[in-house]
Amino acid sequence: MELLTYLMSGAIAGLMAGLLGIGGGLIIVPALAIVFAQQGFSADTVMHYAVGTSLATIIPTSISSLLAHQRRGSVHWSVVYRMVPGILLGALASAWLARQMSSTDLALLFGVFVLLVAVQLLLGVKPAPHRQLPGAVGLGVTGSAIGLLSGLLGIGGGTLTVPFLLWNRVDIRLAVGTAATIGLPIAMAGTLGFVVVGWHVAAQPGYNSGFVYWPAVAAVVLASVPAAPLGARLAHYLRRATLQRLFALLLVIIGLKMMLGA
Repeated sequence: MELLTYLMSGAIAGLMAGLLGIGGGLIIVPALAIVFAQQGFSADTVMHYAVGTSLATIIPTSISSLLAHQRRGSVHWSVVYRMVPGILLGALASAWLARQMSSTDLALLFGVFVLLVAVQLLLGVKPAPHRQLPGAVGLGVTGSAIGLLSGLLGIGGGTLTVPFLLWNRVDIRLAVGTAATIGLPIAMAGTLGFVVVGWHVAAQPGYNSGFVYWPAVAAVVLASVPAAPLGARLAHYLRRATLQRLFALLLVIIGLKMMLGA
């Protein structure tokens, strides 16, 4: 039953990423939290395992996405280079900060964030371009904030990075490709951080490295990698606006469940 849930979560996350360009962590984290609780993971660390494991699943999908955008010339590499140092610092720090938080606190934070994303999708709010990109220091500081919040939530950061780049007059094609590229260092640094801070935690489930549970990583990746290209193809035939509203409603349910169940 757990394996089926992992596979279904990965498939849905991959489809949504392909259809709407929205990271799979918004689906994967709550699904893992529910399954891990049913498997008997310690209630004090369920969300830590869900977030750390989600970050690990993002690594292979980010590599695939990065290569695809690079082939199309849709990566703003100068932005990537200036944001990555801050991204790495923020993502590593997120694991330490998460360790200071209870599983309940992480669930509440995740629930609030998901509800905000759902409202943005339902209202179709898009940031209007107001300014030019900041310099190296500004991009580094922004990268730290994106890395920190993304690491705490177990997401690839596209939900945060794309609006920031659009606000700074970056073309939507470059914004999406750049955000997908930045997802790789977020996932790698975040995964490493959650491995380290969870290494000596008591009552480990086995088949894990710190807060990363490898059977779930393998099953989610197995389903999400082929589902993402399928979602991208379906996007040409299905109405994006309708799908976006349906996904937003799903996020409302997820957000409320995470907050009420925390």
